[in-house]
Amino acid sequence: MHPNAVLAVVLVGNLMLPFITAQNEPKINASGPIILSADSYGTPVTLLCNLTTAHTPHKESFWMKNGQEISNTRTEHRNTSYRINKPRADDSGEYKCVYTFDYAPNANATIEVKAKPHITGHKRSENKNEGENAMLYCKSVGYPHPTWTWHIVDGTSYKDIDNSTGRFFITNRDNYTELNIINLERENDPGKYECNATNVIGTTVEITILRVRSNLAPLWPFLGVLAEIIILVVIIVVYEKRKRPDDIIDDDEPVGPMKTNSTNNHKDKNIRQRNTK
Repeated sequence: MHPNAVLAVVLVGNLMLPFITAQNEPKINASGPIILSADSYGTPVTLLCNLTTAHTPHKESFWMKNGQEISNTRTEHRNTSYRINKPRADDSGEYKCVYTFDYAPNANATIEVKAKPHITGHKRSENKNEGENAMLYCKSVGYPHPTWTWHIVDGTSYKDIDNSTGRFFITNRDNYTELNIINLERENDPGKYECNATNVIGTTVEITILRVRSNLAPLWPFLGVLAEIIILVVIIVVYEKRKRPDDIIDDDEPVGPMKTNSTNNHKDKNIRQRNTK
């Protein structure tokens, strides 16, 4: 065969290979994406998959959520379903029905269950001393993973926080965000800090109140006790100075009892009676 003809056959074969491979791949019909809302929470939803075409017999199927197999979902049926009895925001995620084969790679189909982010954990407040570091965080459930932003709330105005100041550092990963503030300033940093979680379904916010105390704050209990002692000493001194004069013994006065005029008169009467006898 002419070399050019051989080359043509090879090229045609390479071009046809993806087409043939695609023709041999199993086909799965899966239900569409599901959106959970606050109004639909608690209403059961069912995910469905049907293996319509497979050139080799399948072995079994099972379900996965966010890359982890869901227990007790393995079956040998071509039609498989997964029921969420009381769906909430934390039931959202990426679900897959997976079919296994003895002599072929696994086949799967993806069903997205979406929900607005719901913040499940955050600090309600944080108390620190000036010069210390503070760490605020928020974590959420919901799918897709949210975009996180932080703001300082001042009345009705919002000030965006980013990593450009050199003292504020934001770290985001999937359903978690963290805000670190170093070298706290008592004049500028106290306030309401808002974490904002937003995805294609909606937005959720939560607020953490940050308080920054003076460096003297740890001494306040000691200063309070010291003030009480000083006040007590002042009261004692004032009391001693204002004692009544009768309570103080005068050294110039005789210690013995005083003789009254009635006693002297009685003695004079006795003397006159003796003289008349």
